[in-house]
Amino acid sequence: MGDIFLLSLVAAANATLLAAVTVMLFLENPKQLLLGYLAGALLVSLTIGFVIVFVVHDSGATETAQNSLSPSMDIALGAIFLLVSYVLGSGRDERLKERRKKKSEKADGDDAERAPSKTEKLLGRGDARITFALGVVFTLPGVAYLAALRDLQQLEYGAAGEILVILGFNLMLLILLEVPLVGYLVAPERTVVVVQRFRTWLAQNSRRIAVVGAAGLGVVLLLRGAIGFLT
Repeated sequence: MGDIFLLSLVAAANATLLAAVTVMLFLENPKQLLLGYLAGALLVSLTIGFVIVFVVHDSGATETAQNSLSPSMDIALGAIFLLVSYVLGSGRDERLKERRKKKSEKADGDDAERAPSKTEKLLGRGDARITFALGVVFTLPGVAYLAALRDLQQLEYGAAGEILVILGFNLMLLILLEVPLVGYLVAPERTVVVVQRFRTWLAQNSRRIAVVGAAGLGVVLLLRGAIGFLT
């Protein structure tokens, strides 16, 4: 269960979601926009989670090979997280972004201002139906969510327990959206200021958090995979 909670923290560190929330808070009717995004995100995330746990798992297709595949999956996922940690820590992704930025500036002119992204343009329309669609697209399951679902299948909590865990994971997954939404309902002006400050802090520390978190999770998964092969 501790592994699932750790994975939920990793999945919750979503810079794209935080950026979208910040944009929506400064538009008209932010409550409706946030609710639309939340509805779309929960729809796709919960549906995929329930399908994987109750349809794929219960079909028996994975049960016969579960004991032999689990350690291999742990090692594979652990290696992926360590690779992500290495790439982020080495700054290779930043150098790639910098090269792309220079090419873009050369094409558009050094004095050109940054044009809004397609996502920002869509959010700028202030339509809850659009934020609903964006919530669906941007909440497709990542590695951390899929790993958590695999761990949940092994715990054998029963249907009621599995439903509660999936609901809890998704609440944590979207906490960057839920907290501002609750805050807006209680104190809208203060919430906007706090989100802006948090976004600044996250921009300054997100790389370090991601490197440490991915490395720690990778080591845990590798150790668990190795122990699984030995037992």
